[in-house]
Amino acid sequence: MSSSRRRFLRLVATGAAAAAVAPVGAVARAAEPPAKSRPKTPPGPAKPGAAFLKRSMVRANGVDLFVRDTASDLPAMLCLHGMEGRGETFTGLIARYRERYRIIAPDQRGHGLSGRPVARYASEDMAEDAHQLLLRLRATPAIVVAHSLSGRIAPVLAARHPEAVKGLVLLDPAPGDGPERPADTAPEKIPDQDPMTTDWPLPYASREEALRDLGQRFPGPVYPGFFAESLAETVAGYDFMWSGRAMAAIHEYRQDTDRMLPEIRCPVLLVRATQTQVCTPERAGKIRSLVRNCAYVEIAGGHMIYLEEPGETFKALDEWLART
Repeated sequence: MSSSRRRFLRLVATGAAAAAVAPVGAVARAAEPPAKSRPKTPPGPAKPGAAFLKRSMVRANGVDLFVRDTASDLPAMLCLHGMEGRGETFTGLIARYRERYRIIAPDQRGHGLSGRPVARYASEDMAEDAHQLLLRLRATPAIVVAHSLSGRIAPVLAARHPEAVKGLVLLDPAPGDGPERPADTAPEKIPDQDPMTTDWPLPYASREEALRDLGQRFPGPVYPGFFAESLAETVAGYDFMWSGRAMAAIHEYRQDTDRMLPEIRCPVLLVRATQTQVCTPERAGKIRSLVRNCAYVEIAGGHMIYLEEPGETFKALDEWLART
């Protein structure tokens, strides 16, 4: 594992308190009020898209993307997950906002059920995936919610395609530094091995063994469940759905995306989690100095802030959306 990857994993794990393994969806649902306290809705015709989630494969930028889409005629909200994640991690957000927005949550290239081409995985490539996806779905302009790795992708999307992005939400974004241009390494030269899982006992003999190992590696309320969303049974045992080559390629083709920040024209909400060092105060300060219209919120929690502290995250998002 590269030293930069080890450093990133240490950053995201900092501040996680020990807790039982829980699926991501269960953590996200904790933000919902108890049934008896929810306001009763009078009977009537169902709202379009209010209880519907369309799953489909959409060809965008030459990649087959697995997409979850509430498919309503409401304003669009595109949710972009972090590294080794899936669109499924936004289950709680979908439940929260589906009656106000058309929620689109893809598995990004190399992740989940999406295609895993032997190709570049630079931020500009993945930003173009998102742009073409929005065009194919006729979902522009969209609010774009981006977590972690996608905090490097979404600024490129917003800067290069301002007509496609109405607003940008950066949830504890990963550092955007790097070379001006991605490396010119041939994609087929990238090893088919995720640097993070080099010493993991893959494939796991059972799901229980996988959850036990994940709980030991990432103690806390969210991470084991986050990774478990990508577990799949194969003929060899339980392994992850993401592509090892894709994860290695994301590191290989790292590029400077901070240079795109001054070009962003839409309103931006930056949410920093205070219990990790992924988006440090210095990093947050740099973003705020470069983005012309940047609201800023700090939330006490770990890197998976929208899953660990959904109530506070949604509160910040609600207030910002009301002004956008």
